Amino acid sequence: MTFRVDRRQFLMGSTALLAAGALSPVLAQDSSLRLLFWGSQARADRTYGVTDLYTKAGGPAVEGEFLAWNDYWPKLATQTAGGNAPDIIQMDYRYIVEYANRGAIAPMDEFVGGALQLADFDADQLEGGKVGGKLYGISLGANSVALMINTADFEKAGIPVPGPTTTYADLAAMAEAFKAAGIEKKVIADGSGSEPMFENWLRQRGKALYTADGKLAWEVADATEWFTMWADFRAKGICVSAEDQALDTGPLETTMLTLGKASIIPSNSNQLVAFQAINQDKLTISNFPRIAADAPGGHYRKPSMFFSIGGTAANKEAAAKLINFFVTSKEASLVLGVERGIPCSAGVREALAPTLDEQSQTALNFVANLGDLLGALPPSPPAKAGEIDASLFRTLSQEVGFGARTPEDAGNALFTGANDILSRAS
Repeated sequence: MTFRVDRRQFLMGSTALLAAGALSPVLAQDSSLRLLFWGSQARADRTYGVTDLYTKAGGPAVEGEFLAWNDYWPKLATQTAGGNAPDIIQMDYRYIVEYANRGAIAPMDEFVGGALQLADFDADQLEGGKVGGKLYGISLGANSVALMINTADFEKAGIPVPGPTTTYADLAAMAEAFKAAGIEKKVIADGSGSEPMFENWLRQRGKALYTADGKLAWEVADATEWFTMWADFRAKGICVSAEDQALDTGPLETTMLTLGKASIIPSNSNQLVAFQAINQDKLTISNFPRIAADAPGGHYRKPSMFFSIGGTAANKEAAAKLINFFVTSKEASLVLGVERGIPCSAGVREALAPTLDEQSQTALNFVANLGDLLGALPPSPPAKAGEIDASLFRTLSQEVGFGARTPEDAGNALFTGANDILSRAS
């Protein structure tokens, strides 16, 4: 499904900002720019609020379109294959290598110091947008994987919400407390098909998803143990059933949290704002469970997403200027908040922090204070890593959930299938 919104409905205070003379002049262009991104209605409101600011300050008109995550990638693939790619493309860390290697997005190095003013940008976030030493993506914010938690359910159960030392084993005791309190929800969504959760679990074991040269960095036994753990959770009623989990089709509105099926789901820190906007109960975030109380954390600060320039964009410099406005304008940051992650510009962070509401402060503090949970940013996933996630990993997770495969069979199939996909990509 494609969502379209009348931008006049959500200028997000841009008129007041402009009246105060807050914006620097922006060179106008004759032609409009096309922007494609994934996300919720809340993200669209903020995004179009910024593009309206940009246009009113003299920049070109921006025609935006947004889709749910699951719908976004097929449409983007179709547009890029047909030579009709948008000028500015919202890009994910797992796909950036693939899109860069086939020229679907353009390197931006020539604009650094000119259209792109990145002098106070976090070095690790710039590095995360590079492929083969060239800059293909500008990070829109730093974030981390996180558990999205309904605090009201834990208050009703009379137990603390998950925290820094919570383990996977602790989930069983939480499920018992839920039952005793008459809470019909399950403690957690079925995370067996969550690649970020699997990666975090691997990192706690001293492993990774991929090696630096694009090979698998785990074994069949790891995948088998992973699917077995979730099959046990499913059997004991700790996580939701396969039938319920199948209702999650991608949009935030269909997640187990929003549908009231589970009190915890795997998510990302930057999504707290958007989830709170569509959930009445107070939400918070915490780290993914540890495999043991003293286990190292598997987290890292990841570029939440990038803006990239389409490989066929007619005016790449104009596209770079719009991207620069998103990531370096303090006025834009007041509209964007931390919904896409913690700003990567030190100056923008300093200006934004005092203005944030409680939920946004929670997200900022979580990413800034990961402590011993924090590890190094892994290499960009290899080409076709997105196919492994979307077409193989999630499918095998569902097949185990519905009883069509055993965990052992799924572990073997994941390892063999992932290797086959990577071999085709090379």
